[in-house]
This record gives sequence, structure tokens and C-alpha cells, in this order.
Amino acid sequence: EVQLVESGGGLVQPGGSLRLSCAASGFTFSDSHMLWTRQAPGKGLEWVSTIFNDGTTSYKDSVKGRFTISRDNSENMVYLQMNSLKPDDTAVYYCMMGSRRGRGTQVTVSS
Repeated sequence: EVQLVESGGGLVQPGGSLRLSCAASGFTFSDSHMLWTRQAPGKGLEWVSTIFNDGTTSYKDSVKGRFTISRDNSENMVYLQMNSLKPDDTAVYYCMMGSRRGRGTQVTVSS
């Protein structure tokens, strides 16, 4: 059974940083592309970043230069380092593999 468990969210002031983690199990992690998506209050699900199985990465334009996605195939983990956070980054963040996602972790950027 595919399981994705996100952690690391919280309340942070504008300009601050957070590191999200996702623990994955139930599939061949090293062969899989992994994504971070987010859903802000009252809005739809929005793609944030992808890390492909070969380690290459892709980012939504609004997070380029601020967010960094990474993976540890030995631990079946994927991470999202978020720096210079803005109020517009406030959302529930989800780790995804294909159409599967975890329960998410809340990120709130507010002074």
C-alpha cells in the first residue's frame, strides 16, 4: 500500500524558512518521480515542484530561487526546503507520487 506522510509544517513569519519532509513507503521509491503540491484556503490544488527519479528538478515560477526539492533514496524521503517565505505560500502542502498523496502539512506564513 502506498503511504506518504508529510511533516515539518508550522507557523513562520514572512522571510522565514521551513523544511518539509515526506516519508514514503509501499512502492519502489527510487524509480518514482515525486512531487510537492499545495492547496491554499479556498483554492485548488497547485503544483509546486517535482524531483524526477534521475534527480532532476522542476519548480513553479513563483517559488524558483526560494524552494529546493531533494530526495534521499536510501531513506525513501523527499524534502522541500522553503526559504524567504511569503504570506502567499500559506497552504496545506502535500507530497505526491502519481495521483497518490498524503494528508498534508499546514504551512502558515504570517506576522
